[in-house]
Amino acid sequence: MRSRHISTVIPAPASEVYAFAAEPSNLPRWAAGLAQSAVQMRGDELIASSPMGEVVVRFVPRNEFGVLDHAVELPTGTIVTNPLRVLAHPDGSEVIFTVRQIELTDDEFERDCDMVAADLGRLRDIFSGARDAPGA
Repeated sequence: MRSRHISTVIPAPASEVYAFAAEPSNLPRWAAGLAQSAVQMRGDELIASSPMGEVVVRFVPRNEFGVLDHAVELPTGTIVTNPLRVLAHPDGSEVIFTVRQIELTDDEFERDCDMVAADLGRLRDIFSGARDAPGA
């Protein structure tokens, strides 16, 4: 099984990026690979309509370390654990997502990596002066 770390630097403090990314209602604004429309909360679980169908997402509790790891239960019942970090960076913050090739062909893995890169790009754009930036 291969893993790939995908990252982007965002011109905003890590605490702000973390707070935005950790808010479930913000997921459709930047994480289209996970949530294509408004998400529903069921206790601590997040229910989202994704490109794969309906998924159940369980994030680690909010923390001061920038950890946004989450487990995604796919429609097939497979659970994929996704490491996601928001780190301080000299230019603001860096968001790092680890994609793992679990039950994916090489082409599917590349597609997933491209989707994650696009998601992180949308998150970066939100904090790069885009009109829908937090607080704008």
